[in-house]
Amino acid sequence: MFPALETELKQQTLPDPYEDFMYHHLQYYGYFKAERGSLPNSATHQHVWKNNHRYLLSGSFGETADLIPDPLQKEKRLWPTCLSSAVHRQIEAENRDSLMLNSPLLKSRQLLHDDLGEVNSRLREPRDLFAFFSSSGPLQAPRWPIECEVIKENIHHIEWVPPQPEYFYQPTGNEKVPEIVGEEKGTVVYQLDSVPSEDSYFTSSRVGGKRGIIKELAVTLQGPEDNTLLFESRFESGNLQKAVRVNTYEYELTLRTDLYTNKHTQWFYFRVQNTRKDVTYRFTIVNLLKPKSLYTIGMKPLMYSQLDASTHSIGWRREGDEIRYYRNNTEDGQQPFYCLTWTIQFPHDQDTCFFAHFYPYTYTDLQCFLLSVANSPVQSQFCKLRTLCRSLAGNTVYLLTITNPARTPQEAAAKKAVVLTARVHPGESNGSWIMKGFLDFILSNSPDAQLLRDIFIFKVVPMLNPDGVIVGNYRCSLAGRDLNRHYKTILKESFPCIWHTRNMIKRLLEEREVLLYCDFHGHSRKNNIFLYGCNNNDRKFWLHERVFPLMLSKNAPDKFSFHSCNFKVQKCKEGTGRVVMWRMGILNSYTMESTFGGSTLGNKRDTHFTPEDLKSLGYHVCDTLLDFCDPDRTKFMQCLAELKELLQQEIHKKFKELGQDMDLEGSWSDISLSDIESSTSGSDSSLSDGLPVHLLNTADEEGAGFASTLQKQPAFFKNSENTSSSMMKNEKPRLNELNGRDKGTSLGPSKMTTLILTKNKERMQREKPGFTVSCSPKRNTNPSQEPAPDTKPNWSRNRYPATKGGRTTAVVYPSLHIYTYP
Repeated sequence: MFPALETELKQQTLPDPYEDFMYHHLQYYGYFKAERGSLPNSATHQHVWKNNHRYLLSGSFGETADLIPDPLQKEKRLWPTCLSSAVHRQIEAENRDSLMLNSPLLKSRQLLHDDLGEVNSRLREPRDLFAFFSSSGPLQAPRWPIECEVIKENIHHIEWVPPQPEYFYQPTGNEKVPEIVGEEKGTVVYQLDSVPSEDSYFTSSRVGGKRGIIKELAVTLQGPEDNTLLFESRFESGNLQKAVRVNTYEYELTLRTDLYTNKHTQWFYFRVQNTRKDVTYRFTIVNLLKPKSLYTIGMKPLMYSQLDASTHSIGWRREGDEIRYYRNNTEDGQQPFYCLTWTIQFPHDQDTCFFAHFYPYTYTDLQCFLLSVANSPVQSQFCKLRTLCRSLAGNTVYLLTITNPARTPQEAAAKKAVVLTARVHPGESNGSWIMKGFLDFILSNSPDAQLLRDIFIFKVVPMLNPDGVIVGNYRCSLAGRDLNRHYKTILKESFPCIWHTRNMIKRLLEEREVLLYCDFHGHSRKNNIFLYGCNNNDRKFWLHERVFPLMLSKNAPDKFSFHSCNFKVQKCKEGTGRVVMWRMGILNSYTMESTFGGSTLGNKRDTHFTPEDLKSLGYHVCDTLLDFCDPDRTKFMQCLAELKELLQQEIHKKFKELGQDMDLEGSWSDISLSDIESSTSGSDSSLSDGLPVHLLNTADEEGAGFASTLQKQPAFFKNSENTSSSMMKNEKPRLNELNGRDKGTSLGPSKMTTLILTKNKERMQREKPGFTVSCSPKRNTNPSQEPAPDTKPNWSRNRYPATKGGRTTAVVYPSLHIYTYP
């Protein structure tokens, strides 16, 4: 077939390293029994590849290396906003030259090409062998459901800190309540086609979404005098289904529900073009579902001007006047709708502007950040990026393991773990900004960050629901369900992100203690930042779960509200990450709720939060971790004493409301903490509980037995729940006993590995070796490394009394001694 090739094969004498390796590998495992001489030498193919450009290999990064017959069908790998020009050239060359190999002889997929098209005879990285994060090639572009149309434009916003505080809107009481006209009397100027509804379910995905030519959904302007706004939302995280022009400068907007559902309209993010300056526009969103909203108490929408960004470096800012949130006068017969209306004046003519419910943080934003970490020669030494799993659409769910290399295996084994996750609810982008602040600090060269990496292993899943983030959902995944109600699931294929997260934590608990679990969320009805935890009535650790939130409130007094925290475990929240991890044995298991609005505390009272405010909270989480684990237990015991006093006051208040007078000293054991606290309900997320939509028909056909089997809990949950419930039945401590046992239950530095109450008796008997931190108090002296200091509590900042100078420099190892990757 190729005479020249056959001549070269006969003349070839040097063995190819890759061929030699594969020959021995396959022969060892019994997969190859042919004679070695029957194999072509892959090194010989280089001449053919270099001189036959139709035999070029398709570059594939992180996916199956299928050869692609048509270069027009080649899936692009990444929005180009965060890639170098060299990578751009590589992608373009692959898309242009990728063709199918016709010859069965040329089957090597290990030959790589440089930017000039020359063959580079180095081995390609193994794909999905250890799920390593590769910094040598482009990241995977977002994958969309095949029903979704996606525009080709790349949306990018600059980060910007407003020079002045952005205060809440002050209602006057005279705000207009527009009558909803609808498309019968108005003109539809934008409408999405074929939006997946509750009657359908997710089937497949591809980069770029729907195949074919992307339609222009906005109206066609009739000339330069036509002042109709041009709407668009078919980009990453965008959400707007329909726009109806009801007056010259007035528009009614309809949000898209979460895909494959008919619920959850809260998040919006869309673009408008063809603006006019010095004209008052009115926008009214007509199909919101929540009866209460922060817009009723002063929250403003966000606006972004592209001209301001390019000419003045001004980013997202709070804008809007005559803001009103009210009940719609039309209903669909099932549930009432609510409206949000506001007026706006655009800063420029012919500008491109964006509106959003909160500061967007997309999947591509995350990937660009992770790429910078992977390419950093310093950060990549102590931050290992892995693929936790693939989502339903095939998007990568990333796992970061952050810790300094230990000097000995014993020191590595003694490290506790901290698990942090975010964006299980895709429309709560504030969780990503807190996560961004945490990662910025923990990956810095700050002395405090170095100390934290010395004593902890951080497991971080920065985006649990990438599919929902990409398509612009508010609460659900592509299964049409709220993932934060399914942490008990056994449906690995339907809920892969949380199934793998739970499994990773379960395996982590088997090898070390997990000091803290925290899932970052957003809250649409309350201001400030606060935590939801889980009451623990065990005498030994009573009230301990409240110490970390109280410390955090002292470190961030103008952002974090301890009084808004709640520790009640409700039955409807049993499937949440917070409760499931608590039942698995993590005492300090929390949901962090950050408002979409702003603060009502301290110096930031009545002002909106910016991304910098939320990122600073990520730093305060690190700061509080050091306070919480300080071998000097003074601050810990001080917080416990304060918690007991607060609890007494709350109990007195409750009995006073009931008109009763009770002697707490004599009846403390009859009072349950859960009875004192109010419910944390108010979320409609439970409406998205149950089987994924694609299994509902199967469940109906098979009957209740099938459904009960799918909802069956894994065995380890039953064991942990039995243990937890038996703990709950323990005698509650009396108030007059607490003062006598405080000192005896304090944990000194030699017992840092026994902070967690373990539910597994075998683990309690297998206590890890003690690890005393011999480090000095590390305070960041570089003001650029941390936010401006807030008002601090009146406690000593001396964390570690030993001197840092007496500690020998830790040896830098190429990797960790103890691997905990899933």
